[in-house]
Amino acid sequence: MQQPKAGLLPLYLKLYDDVNPALREPFGPFMDAIARGLEERGVSVSRGEICRVNEEFAREVKRFEEERVDLIVTLHLAYSPSLESAGILAASTLPLLLLDTTMDASFGQGVSPERIMFNHGIHGVQDLASVLRRKGKHFEIVAGHFASPDVLDRAAGIARSALAARHFRTTRALRIGSAFEGMGDFAPPDAIIERVLGIQTAQIGVDALVAEAAFITDEDVREETAADHKRYSVEAPEDVHRRSVRSGLALRKCLADGNYTAFSMNFLEFQSADGPMDTVPFLEISKAMARGYGYAGEGDVLTASLMGALNKAFGKTTFTEIFCPDWEGDALFLSHMGEVNPEVAGDVPRLIEKEFPYTPAQNPAIITCAMRPGPAVLVNLAPGPADTFGLLVAPVQVLDDTTVAEMKNAVRGWIRPELPVELFLEEYSVHGGTHHSALVMGDCASEIVAFGSIAGLDVTTL
Repeated sequence: MQQPKAGLLPLYLKLYDDVNPALREPFGPFMDAIARGLEERGVSVSRGEICRVNEEFAREVKRFEEERVDLIVTLHLAYSPSLESAGILAASTLPLLLLDTTMDASFGQGVSPERIMFNHGIHGVQDLASVLRRKGKHFEIVAGHFASPDVLDRAAGIARSALAARHFRTTRALRIGSAFEGMGDFAPPDAIIERVLGIQTAQIGVDALVAEAAFITDEDVREETAADHKRYSVEAPEDVHRRSVRSGLALRKCLADGNYTAFSMNFLEFQSADGPMDTVPFLEISKAMARGYGYAGEGDVLTASLMGALNKAFGKTTFTEIFCPDWEGDALFLSHMGEVNPEVAGDVPRLIEKEFPYTPAQNPAIITCAMRPGPAVLVNLAPGPADTFGLLVAPVQVLDDTTVAEMKNAVRGWIRPELPVELFLEEYSVHGGTHHSALVMGDCASEIVAFGSIAGLDVTTL
């Protein structure tokens, strides 16, 4: 996970300074509390000066843009006329969160009239929100007293959503080999993906990994295998482990050299049983996801880019597929051939040898585990008509692991959506869901919905 950065923009009314400049002094501790609360929740805060008129807003927004904050968080200290700020905020490409809060938690019938001055900013929020909507500027909003348990939690979650959106729209994706022949759901042309979503894609062959492998030494392999013994329960034979590590380190170097943030590969491209790329680098793929890379199988850079953005912002995200329905148990089985982010494991991941009959390449070592039980979100990026893209967001519960010993050699997880399985699968396909998805561990569906909105996707919650 990376830390999002927010620009905190306080809004005020120049008239109050003209009448009594001392009126603004009590707002200092209020702003401090908001900034500190966000920072305690993992958000880096760049604090803007109090703004009242157009020129001040322009200066602070420009500074936020130069600092490359992930979003602007507005804080109305008092009423602030929208036309002083709305045009500047609407013109900025930075995402926007309106934090609709006040200094006091209580404002009942027994309140003193002097507290009106410090608690009336909410109608400034209404003014600004209305004008921004009219201008077509998307914004998120969180309302409530800042000391309430979930208000700044939600604001920090939206900051992570904005971070994910930035990563998504600046993805540098690598495809190794061509996409799997005949798979069409995730495969709009790369030019459309770049034009609409901003994702840049490069494509190489396995021969490029062979060239990178020339730089991998025996000592590199020894150090990595030793590290694996500390991280995982290693059960694969030594020779299988070593060849998987060698091919994986070549992939690791390739990703680093190209400054890629997401990648995909077609396992059928690995046709050699000899040389440094004599096996499919499934092991390194799993490790790369644990380090924050995005990944998807079969040449799918679209889902890989989605996964990378979610992984950077929310952590503990893995590539997966809905494999089999459990009609009677009202659940769905998730799996893939040999790729899983070990950070989602419910127990110590096992490193085993996997039979690989699909090409002449030798058997790889893979990480296998069950996904940790608890709340999670299944997320799918679905190409739509006329070069549009939709985001399907499904809160789910990950269920307990299998009791069948033979099944424990598979990458696996069982999930239960909020909808009955039959209805879920119907709605999933009606909305164009592809057979490649990301699973994000944790109760973060609302943040992922915000990510989709900020990224300009059509969001559907299932």
